[in-house]
Amino acid sequence: MASNNVCCVWDVCYIRIACCVPSCSYCLCVPLIKLKIILCEEVAMDVDLQIAFGAFFVIAKLMKNERRKPRKQWIRKLYRYRNESRLLNEMDYLHIKNFTRMTAEDFEILVNLVGPLVMKKDTNLRKAISVQDRLALTLRFLASGDSFTSLQYLFKISKQSISVIVGETSRALTTTLLGHIKIPSNAEQWLRVSKQFFEHWQFPHCLGSMDGKHVVITSPFNSGSEYYNYKSNFSIVLFAVVDADYNFIFVDIGCQGRISDGGVFKHSSIYKKIMDNTLGLPEDQLLHTINKNMPFVFLADEAFALTNRIMKPYSGMHEKGTCQRKFNYRLSRARRVVENAFGILSAVFRVLRKPILLEPEKARYIVMTTVCLHNFLRRNKQSRNIYTPSGTFDEEDGDGNFVPGNWRIGNSSDLSSFLPIKNLPRKSSMDAKEIRNNFAAYFLNT
Repeated sequence: MASNNVCCVWDVCYIRIACCVPSCSYCLCVPLIKLKIILCEEVAMDVDLQIAFGAFFVIAKLMKNERRKPRKQWIRKLYRYRNESRLLNEMDYLHIKNFTRMTAEDFEILVNLVGPLVMKKDTNLRKAISVQDRLALTLRFLASGDSFTSLQYLFKISKQSISVIVGETSRALTTTLLGHIKIPSNAEQWLRVSKQFFEHWQFPHCLGSMDGKHVVITSPFNSGSEYYNYKSNFSIVLFAVVDADYNFIFVDIGCQGRISDGGVFKHSSIYKKIMDNTLGLPEDQLLHTINKNMPFVFLADEAFALTNRIMKPYSGMHEKGTCQRKFNYRLSRARRVVENAFGILSAVFRVLRKPILLEPEKARYIVMTTVCLHNFLRRNKQSRNIYTPSGTFDEEDGDGNFVPGNWRIGNSSDLSSFLPIKNLPRKSSMDAKEIRNNFAAYFLNT
């Protein structure tokens, strides 16, 4: 040992630890054997420093030796017998339909689709939660909107695990069912959509009905007023285009609630494609009766701006028999499909009726999953009549009177978390107004 690094031994605390004074080059790298403190010469000369060092090392040693308290039990009694009493095995056919909003056959189809994406391996400590339980848990959350705390008592799965399972399964469902939401890619496919609208709703040159809804979420961390909407809630926006058969053909989810309706549409990919003329829309065609070439359009309400591709109703009240009133009637009648699609979506998947207590990104997957399931069940013959039985949609009787669909019963007063987008006054171009007047003249003569 060098002469300038003379060290002494202090026997009071009985701990042997190397000195931590920076100026001391004498450092012991041996295990703790004896209860002694080795101090450098600088510290050894000062009694107060010796006491301070001794107290510090004693406290450090005691904290190091403090062990974690052993668990009283490896798994709580509530979750211990989960695999022995599976919820789905105790249900009959009718219970499964009500519980999952689909038939047992369609449930098995989804199990096979999402299984490879969500399946976990068993370990020596415990068995993994099955794919069936993961899917049933997610579907029940979407159908009821119950909290994770409430669901843990039903499925005997901890709420921490439920939070992970719902997120993973929602992403898996979105990935596997996204093909059911397919926007037409060429003029021929768009013409089939237009033909369907004319046959069902007697509105020519219509490519779809569009609308948007605010989906209320919990206040995101450090978001400020980014998601704060006009209803004094935090929300993300669901913007959609629906065909004549109540199916979603385009969906854009996640736009911040503070953005107006026009901003939501302008931020969507379909708007950019319309502006760039890359959506594959058909060319203008002759509209008989008025003998004018008319463009193919989308139908919207007062919340959207009137353009050459978007038709909205005339504002104000109009006398019976006028072309404006007939146009408003035909447009509202054809645009009813998107209103019914949103209504059925919130009536079946009641998670949309309550604030979604998740971050915006997770909430976006939840909403997207409900839309994918809507199209999956609407286009599947087995679950179509269960998901939307007779009388679900709005209809008209023989005298033309409006008959509300079953989804409206007890639904209008419980939509505080599924809000319409805000109406704002907007100026329209003269070309757009002329196109609307031509449609009005067509309806007046038919």
